[in-house]
Amino acid sequence: MQSKVRTYLGFCRRAGKLTLGVNAARAVRGRVFLLAADNSASENCKKEIAKLANKFSCPVVWLDGLGEMVGKETCKLAAVREEHLAAAIGRELKE
Repeated sequence: MQSKVRTYLGFCRRAGKLTLGVNAARAVRGRVFLLAADNSASENCKKEIAKLANKFSCPVVWLDGLGEMVGKETCKLAAVREEHLAAAIGRELKE
């Protein structure tokens, strides 16, 4: 399951449709279809992620090892800006 999610996040990153980090996600002007957050995020970070989910009206999925998946160890949030890949990640995590 995690390997497919890692693959989908990699596709998003290569397509330029993945925004990494809470501060970068705040600056996104377009649509965000999914927020992928790391379980190890601090309480303040989790509050900011909840605010962003409300701002973009999108779901949040919580993952272990998000930083490793996206190739940036300290990353706690990835905003997926591609609708079909966001849906594929959501389906994969529901199974």
